[in-house]
Amino acid sequence: MMFPLVRELAADGIPVTVTCRVLGFSTQAFYKWKANPIPNRDWDEAHLINAALDIHADDPAFGYRFIADELNAGAIRVASERRIWRLCSTNGILSVIHRKRVGGRQAGPPVHDDLLERDFTAAARDTRWVTDITEHPTGEGKLYLCAIKDLHSNRIVGYSIDGRMKASLAVAALTHAVSLRNPVGTIVHSDRGSQFRSRKFVTALHASGLQGSMGRVGACGDNAAMESFFALLQKNVLNRKRWETRQELRLAIITWIERTYHRRRRQKALGRLTPIEFETINNMALAA
Repeated sequence: MMFPLVRELAADGIPVTVTCRVLGFSTQAFYKWKANPIPNRDWDEAHLINAALDIHADDPAFGYRFIADELNAGAIRVASERRIWRLCSTNGILSVIHRKRVGGRQAGPPVHDDLLERDFTAAARDTRWVTDITEHPTGEGKLYLCAIKDLHSNRIVGYSIDGRMKASLAVAALTHAVSLRNPVGTIVHSDRGSQFRSRKFVTALHASGLQGSMGRVGACGDNAAMESFFALLQKNVLNRKRWETRQELRLAIITWIERTYHRRRRQKALGRLTPIEFETINNMALAA
């Protein structure tokens, strides 16, 4: 920190040798600094910090892992996760963190056997789906989301949002998924909520040629793949602010699913690809 002072005094006519001797360091150290005032590592980290700030400003929910994924998305790896963590921690670039989702829905007798048995993997698209319902309060009352996720790519293949949690909410999400994917014999796994045990939902499953599956009572691990998605949604959208209207929250949920989760959020389980990228690559390989 004294080297700039030596340079300023030298400009005023005071010899560098005298100033260095008084301040207690060698002239060699000063001239070495003068030749390269800012090390290359500092330049590199300054650029990384600026890039991280841009990514975080675009979506404040991104933590250091996802910032590192965005920075390393090219062919050349820019920096390790630990280096990005250090820079983000030092500069206050932190993800928004909130409490976990809690629930207390009543469970009833199953209408299907458990066909997954906590095996949340799928060798091909549209062979195994999981579904569940979450809720969040607004200034106009609660808003409910029923989502269906494909275990092959982790893509949300269908969803429905409504102000009332009825069987029609689950049926609408299933109808949305079927219309987009045209599945054949797909297993649709859920918990024992009344919406998924309803006659309307079971009839919609059979009419589409799908197989129902249900977990045990009080065993959230039986539908952990869907719970993990809702945990992300809770942190990144639902608990970010107080939502005044249902329409405001509805638009935020749809935007996050379609723009961020599907197209920007890279996942380790998918080889650092987004769900859209993963499906595109696999579809091209299958066609070939």
